[in-house]
Amino acid sequence: MATESEVVRLCSDMIRIDTSNDGSDDGPGERVAAEHVAGLLDEVGIAAEIWEGRPGRANVLARWGGDQGSPLLVHGHLDVVPAVAADWQLAPFSGEVVDGVVWGRGAVDMKDFNAMVLATIRARTREGRVPRRPILVCFTADEEAGGLKGAAELVRHKRDFFDGVTEAVGEVGGFSVTVRDRRFYLIEAAEKGMAWMRLTADGTAGHGSMRHPDNVVTRLAGAVARIGQHQWPIQLTDTMQVLLAAVGEYVGVDATPDNAEELITEFGPAARMLGAVLQDTTNPTMLNAGYKVNVVPGQATGHIDGRFLPGHREQFLDTLTELAGPGVRLDEVSVQDALEHRFEGDLAEAITASLLGEDPGAVVAPYLMSGGTDAKHWAALGIRSFGFAPLRLPPDLDFTGLFHGVDERVPVESLEFGARVFDRFFDLI
Repeated sequence: MATESEVVRLCSDMIRIDTSNDGSDDGPGERVAAEHVAGLLDEVGIAAEIWEGRPGRANVLARWGGDQGSPLLVHGHLDVVPAVAADWQLAPFSGEVVDGVVWGRGAVDMKDFNAMVLATIRARTREGRVPRRPILVCFTADEEAGGLKGAAELVRHKRDFFDGVTEAVGEVGGFSVTVRDRRFYLIEAAEKGMAWMRLTADGTAGHGSMRHPDNVVTRLAGAVARIGQHQWPIQLTDTMQVLLAAVGEYVGVDATPDNAEELITEFGPAARMLGAVLQDTTNPTMLNAGYKVNVVPGQATGHIDGRFLPGHREQFLDTLTELAGPGVRLDEVSVQDALEHRFEGDLAEAITASLLGEDPGAVVAPYLMSGGTDAKHWAALGIRSFGFAPLRLPPDLDFTGLFHGVDERVPVESLEFGARVFDRFFDLI
């Protein structure tokens, strides 16, 4: 099939465009990537708009498909997190294919998805197999820094493009995890909320040889330790109850909050991610204080990466304030709400059927993701988005560990599988 023959090449080509996003105002490579993607669509007669909410932070917007029913949004992002080449076995922006595996930053997050979608759209357009339903294709900038210069700008300034859209598919989901001898395909139906917080302790600077009972470094360190060591209780959301019930049924036990952590271990390496969605989490990530060993500074700061379950925002922030304690100010760097959608309806059925059509006997179930995607921004427009980047993976591949990790890579067979699934999917929607 033309789709399968092209998807690997497209993935490699996109990896070779360095779209590293370090969170600064610059988006090196995003404009180049946007022009590349727009050109791929233009080659098959699909008009694409490149729109910049900020200079250089380029997004691609296109319309495809028919006119029956409401539009479906298919969204991916163009940027990737940075990579330190010295840490990798192969150059992170080489896009090399070695022993049936595509290597490079973005191979799983998320130029694989972009390649699968583009390859499928291009092949179907050439063959005259256009879906009956209108498809809005959107490739965004800045997702890896929270989407404030990408999807958020589109929501503010390009609302007309999303008129009539209530549903979407994007990352992170659709990949397989082997539980004992059976593949489970995890569909993202929910995301934890994000609370990036700055802690600040202010005081009086002075000589390090003197008494400083209100040392700001000590005060800040205490707050950071309390927050980092806090044991958040296990609380199962509706989505995780569905997933754990499916796993429990397969392994022969009833799923409960008491055995949730034990059931999560059935997912092997993916337990690293799935274990994080059984509770709220707080991880200290940065500390800054002082400028000389014999000077007590007048200010000390730290940062916390907090993630909260759907419906937990207020109680989570209240607990953080309590843990920080007196004399430590807590400020928001970026706070985005959690979201949760029921995995049901025609779109869910199409996702399930397209996966099972290529892998009969597998299990398709929703899950809650520990990170965040542009789905949070689409939710402001009333759009329900599922993470659906279909990949059938080898059971021994630590796939979730590759997200933002060293030696990011994706098997060729997995990309080809995903292209076939998307081909089925566009017939079913």
